[in-house]
Amino acid sequence: MSGRLVLFPFGGNARESLMSVFAINEKTVEWEIMGFIDDDRSLHGKECCGIKVLGGRELLKEFPDAQIIAVPGSPTNYLRRKNILDSLPVDKSRFATIIHPSVGRSPDATIGYNTIIMSNVVISCGVTIGNHCVILPNTVVSHDSAVGDYCCIGSNVSISGSVHIDPSCYIGSGTKIREDISIGSGALVGLGSNVISDIPAGVIAVGSPAKVIRKNND
Repeated sequence: MSGRLVLFPFGGNARESLMSVFAINEKTVEWEIMGFIDDDRSLHGKECCGIKVLGGRELLKEFPDAQIIAVPGSPTNYLRRKNILDSLPVDKSRFATIIHPSVGRSPDATIGYNTIIMSNVVISCGVTIGNHCVILPNTVVSHDSAVGDYCCIGSNVSISGSVHIDPSCYIGSGTKIREDISIGSGALVGLGSNVISDIPAGVIAVGSPAKVIRKNND
């Protein structure tokens, strides 16, 4: 029997998550997709691939048995992800975890709730991925690395072994992170950066090698 699923909000992450749900259902129908919800009333009635925006978060009470994949987050608002997600009127038991069928996942890897892992990602041995995370396609998370809660990891990111990424970080697409690196909470690493030394909390770092350019004042 398939479970009911709603997606929040009607942004790029949720629409890309929908592609992963479609891929899961092509193999075995696991999800009955109810639709998107979004607090922006101007988006109500719009659709992606035939799946409509049904209304705002009040609909979560009308679908009490439905699970939710809630994936807000961009380079401009990623530090607000925790507040947005914590404000949703749902118990953590209602959050889904969506893993694209093409993902290579070690049996001893741990993946939290309300986390979406998109196509062709590799999650290697001993890896821990927290709750409320987004990992875009073609990223590799190597052995014994940890990604904290509320993190967004872009596409084509290479995370070497024993890397520790603290909560609420944003790692831009194409970034490469050397082994044994720590990235502090709330840091943003810009597109295509090469991280060869630790990144402190609450900063923006870019370049090859990645260097801190300023504090993140969001």
